[in-house]
Amino acid sequence: MSNKASEPNTSGAANTSDSTAGTHEPQNLLDATPRTGSIPLHLGEGDADSGKTQPEKSLNRRILALAVPAFGALIAEPLFVLADSALVGQLGTETLAGMSIAATLITTVVGLMNFLAYSVTPAVARAFGAHRLARAYRIGVDGVWVALGLGLLIMGVGYLFADPALGGMGANDATIGYARDYLHHSLWGIPPMMMILALMGTLRGLQDTVTPLKVAGVGTVVNVALNWVLIYPVGWGVAGSATGTSLTQWGMALGLGIFIHLKMRPQGVTWRPDIAGMRGVLSLGSWLMLRTLSMRLALLSTVFVVARLGDEQTAAYQLGMSVFNLLLFALDSLAIAAQALLGKELGERDLTAESGRAKVRELKNRLVRMSLVYGVVTGVVAPVIGFFGNWIFTQDAPVATLFAWATLVIGVGQPIAAYVFVLDGILMGAQDVKYLAIGSFVMLVVYAPVIFGIYWAVSGGLLSATVGYLGLWAAYILWYQGVRAFIFGHRAASDVWIKA
Repeated sequence: MSNKASEPNTSGAANTSDSTAGTHEPQNLLDATPRTGSIPLHLGEGDADSGKTQPEKSLNRRILALAVPAFGALIAEPLFVLADSALVGQLGTETLAGMSIAATLITTVVGLMNFLAYSVTPAVARAFGAHRLARAYRIGVDGVWVALGLGLLIMGVGYLFADPALGGMGANDATIGYARDYLHHSLWGIPPMMMILALMGTLRGLQDTVTPLKVAGVGTVVNVALNWVLIYPVGWGVAGSATGTSLTQWGMALGLGIFIHLKMRPQGVTWRPDIAGMRGVLSLGSWLMLRTLSMRLALLSTVFVVARLGDEQTAAYQLGMSVFNLLLFALDSLAIAAQALLGKELGERDLTAESGRAKVRELKNRLVRMSLVYGVVTGVVAPVIGFFGNWIFTQDAPVATLFAWATLVIGVGQPIAAYVFVLDGILMGAQDVKYLAIGSFVMLVVYAPVIFGIYWAVSGGLLSATVGYLGLWAAYILWYQGVRAFIFGHRAASDVWIKA
């Protein structure tokens, strides 16, 4: 991605179109329609930074220019936990177990807070597409303040209810001390983690996925080095690992904040909090949080059932889900590109005209076609890993066999998952958040009876544990994702989500 694509210019036509916007515009995040006199930017041409016509770019290249760096940033994020696990693992089994319990609690909470990025990205992108840079940055600032407030709240609640929460996660007398140390020192990193979500969401809305990748890459390296120093030479053990990660998160938040500050200062935007704008972020975010919560409950329900089928099935499920999640990084990167591009496109176009709506549909259709290519490629990769690379993950023959058959089901379902993910990103980019939330809840309602029915069938002797295990994978990959595909596909097939 070129510098021009990743760093919005603050001069020229784009700046002129925003010259009267100021920093006190009405803070309705859905109100980012093109202003009179703005210079239209067309698919495959134009430069949002300067307003000057540039040689036409392939739309596929534009999508990949956002998706590929986003993929790198997504991979960098779980490396934090992986690095912590590798370093803490040398301290002993009980220490690692305690850290794992606390880390699971933290990642679950942070995962629910992803709405901070999901709500900010499309709103910023729409304002950016309408050449309203001041407004775009203002939305980002409001998102950061919401993130900081939520982060401080979570940190306080975490300290108050640390022991009950860790006990509920399975910590025992041998591990709760280590879990408590890791959690207490990790909680200081929650506020910057929340802020990072909002800051990266802002940059994605500005069509910049390169800067988040750079920051995530540097952060990963610093995290490993700092954790090693604090764990071993300093001797802080598991507390050192959590402290190092928290300090790294503060550094990443500061770095992203300074970068955005330098970009928004010429637009006259300050870090002054705006209550109305913060309410707008929370309004969108509440629906997205409900969406995410419904999806988490579907996954947790699956884990609950598989854990009762047997140790071999549980171990194989964990390996299969690791492969599934790895492949989802590729799909999620395309969904992020969809959010950013769709939001920008909706801001650029006159949506009251059929020509403008046609361009939006053109982008949607291109994203869908690309998602199916992603799905076919990852669908081939999954069973190759399962049948030819299972020895990398386990030496237990029954577990390896169960794992291999799971990857076959995963592979068959990858085109469906890819289709679902990109539609999720498209509707999110259009800020069709209420539909996403209600649709996700409906999916959970129709999914739960299936998996618990499988559990009762296994418990009653109607199905073997192996058949039940494969049935669970089919239920999650084919039925649950298939229902999502139907619900989202029905919505995307109409124009109701294309809102001015």
